[in-house]
Amino acid sequence: METSAKCRQRGALHVRMQQKVLLVFAKEDSQSNGFCWACEKANFRCNMARTPESALECFLEKHHDLVIIDHRHSRHFDAEALCRSIRAVNFSENTVIVAVVKRPDREEASVMPLINAGFNRRYVENANMMACYNELLQLEHGEVQSQFKLRAGNAIFTALEQSQEGIEITSEDQIIQYVNPAYESIMGYQQGELIGKEIIEVPKSEKNKPDLLETINSCIRKGKEWQGIYYAKKKNGDSVQQNVKITPVIGQGGKIRHYVSLKWPLNDNNKVMLDPNIHSSKHKDRRKGSLDVRSTSRGSDGSSQRRHSSMARIHSMTIEAPITKVINIINAAQESSPMPVAEALDRVLEILRTTELYSPQLGTKDEDPHTNDLVGGLMTDGLRRLSGNEYIFSTKQPHHIPSHLITPLSLNDIPPRIAQTMENEDSWDFDIFNLEAATMKRTLTYLGLKIFSRFGVCEFLNCPEATLRSWLQVIEANYHSSNSYHNSCHAADVLHATAYFLCKERVKQSLDPIDEVAALIAATVHDVDHPGRTNSFLCNAGSELAVLYNDTAVLESHHAALAFQITTRDDKCNIFKNIERNEYRSLRQAIIDMVLATEMTKHFEHVNKFVNSINKPLAALEENGVRPKESVKSILTSPENRILVKRMLIKCADISNPCRPLELCIEWAGRISEEYFAQTDEEKRQGLPVVMPVFDRNTCSIPKSQISFIDYFITDMFDAWDAFADLPNLMQHLDNNFKYWKSLDDRKLHSLRPPPE
Repeated sequence: METSAKCRQRGALHVRMQQKVLLVFAKEDSQSNGFCWACEKANFRCNMARTPESALECFLEKHHDLVIIDHRHSRHFDAEALCRSIRAVNFSENTVIVAVVKRPDREEASVMPLINAGFNRRYVENANMMACYNELLQLEHGEVQSQFKLRAGNAIFTALEQSQEGIEITSEDQIIQYVNPAYESIMGYQQGELIGKEIIEVPKSEKNKPDLLETINSCIRKGKEWQGIYYAKKKNGDSVQQNVKITPVIGQGGKIRHYVSLKWPLNDNNKVMLDPNIHSSKHKDRRKGSLDVRSTSRGSDGSSQRRHSSMARIHSMTIEAPITKVINIINAAQESSPMPVAEALDRVLEILRTTELYSPQLGTKDEDPHTNDLVGGLMTDGLRRLSGNEYIFSTKQPHHIPSHLITPLSLNDIPPRIAQTMENEDSWDFDIFNLEAATMKRTLTYLGLKIFSRFGVCEFLNCPEATLRSWLQVIEANYHSSNSYHNSCHAADVLHATAYFLCKERVKQSLDPIDEVAALIAATVHDVDHPGRTNSFLCNAGSELAVLYNDTAVLESHHAALAFQITTRDDKCNIFKNIERNEYRSLRQAIIDMVLATEMTKHFEHVNKFVNSINKPLAALEENGVRPKESVKSILTSPENRILVKRMLIKCADISNPCRPLELCIEWAGRISEEYFAQTDEEKRQGLPVVMPVFDRNTCSIPKSQISFIDYFITDMFDAWDAFADLPNLMQHLDNNFKYWKSLDDRKLHSLRPPPE
């Protein structure tokens, strides 16, 4: 085994935790040197091995996170045999192994032999140092990072198994999915006798009050926690008195997905009895069933007093990545499980190994191609192309203000016709398209002047109105008027929605003036210089922006960065020029966070966090009939929750089209469809992967695409936002618009409107 001198030197300089990489190349060449250089640049700890024996020895000693094996020259060693040998090591499950393969002459060879040997990925030989570096970065932020996140779950199940409280987990339909050893000991049942049964099938004690079960169900089905004394019947027929706490676990869309019950047996004096024999050796190596992990929410709003329980200990753990040990335990359980259970655990593992734990899983493509294509196009970063074709979307210099743009010095000088068009701009039903026509597509500048004036933005920033006007002009000049949807009219529409939401009482209670200013600025710039193509398209095409931002939140990162570049390059439009440094940093951070929140890959994560951190605690206070101002204020104004409110606000403003009046909704639907059609046309011309095949202008059903978008993204999010901000008019429009699209679809129509009578 040989160790690279440069890697050795770098390892001595960085003592913090770093990725450990093992390079296995029989001979030094430009490819091995490229990866060695890339490891050094990425601050990875690197070892080089020349033979399979030295590679295995090094791996056993160092436990590498990433192994890159040269698969190009079979005469030196058998790369697949080496991979299988590494996979035979117990702790290799979370190691990412990459095969470096020759560039194919014609048809690409099947990757199945590599997959069967245990490789996670292949790298087509490319000795370019930046190509190697980019590959390492993608691996680190993709497969390797995912494996890190999976590495500490044993502690969770150990806590469940070792807890002296009986723990029972059921589905939303109250089907028992898990009980721990303490539960078995208390109740006398074996796990196999309970899993898959409804709670009602388990005998109840006659000592309970007749209406107790109804009272419990009424409470927990509202999402509230219930705690009290309860009699349960053991397997032998005896009744045992228990102190029971039942917590609903909220999942996707704010719906209850599970119930977790903690049970403490009580003696005649109502004191908790703990069984010292619960954790005998017979339980040490057993995994008592599996949990359905589709629910990714917290399960409790945290307002009730925490009891001395295993669940409390779980929430307080600071372990690195619980999910990995969960997977390890499931794997171990499969070895001694009956075939049906082992197959079910395979499905659990498949779900756990995805990195999109917040995103609902769709059915097959045949079941709903519109939803699959729409979601795939908006929530993925594209399919990696291995060819050399690159789409050049240049990171060109931002536009300066065109000379023909002459706007008034102040609001007082706005032409009467335009001023009249903006009279009702504080109404949700405001017609943005009338303003677009009246201003000759300079919607953002005029509406921005009025809204920013209404919120006192110039006073807050201590900047003249002329500076604000120049800033709005140059931002609008950097939107592409050629885009049918992502143009300055869309930016103005999002700014209008943001201003409308900021006037809602609950939102005003949550946010400070700096938050309001940040929200208005973020809405204005959130799509600046948008090319009219999705992130997936840019990644597939190998655009300069995708390379610059490593295929991650490409457009959103560009919008935020360019907005500050435009703003600060010239004092004439620098609206931040006169504010204090710390205030600028806070404002900048808030704007960037809100713009990045408009990226759709984290849509469900943002909605889930909002529901569980804000909606649930507020609902609990209201349902208890006690609403002390201090409690409400603490929920609304905590720094973490203010961030969630701002993210939810701009997300809802960004995709509020289905909640607009019907005529506006139809116009926006036509515009976004045209932009997707244009992308599909270009993908076909360029020979790129077609991200959303259903958006073919010759075959697409616009009503179906709108129905899918509303069902998948809009309904749950706006239900949550309405519960917080009270928006009955938006919800009525949403209902009307959905019925409109559904009526067109029921008539098998593909167009925006029905044919003339």
